[in-house]
Amino acid sequence: HTYTLWLRFDDGLEGHVYLGDLVGMQPFGPLWDEERFRRAAIDPISHAVTWEGEITLDPDSLYRDVVSKVAAALH
Repeated sequence: HTYTLWLRFDDGLEGHVYLGDLVGMQPFGPLWDEERFRRAAIDPISHAVTWEGEITLDPDSLYRDVVSKVAAALH
């Protein structure tokens, strides 16, 4: 899917996070460009998902999102 990241955390948890809802809001609007969205990287210090240092996403929030999806899939 467009605007989806696959993440793997240090404890082995992994899964997809859909960010399409964020892309429509400021300050995430620049990520509407799919080519730019695909250039996501991990900041080596904060471990946040980042785009060219301008936009960052909190890794703890992303972790909680993946945990909730894994838990929902188990039920």
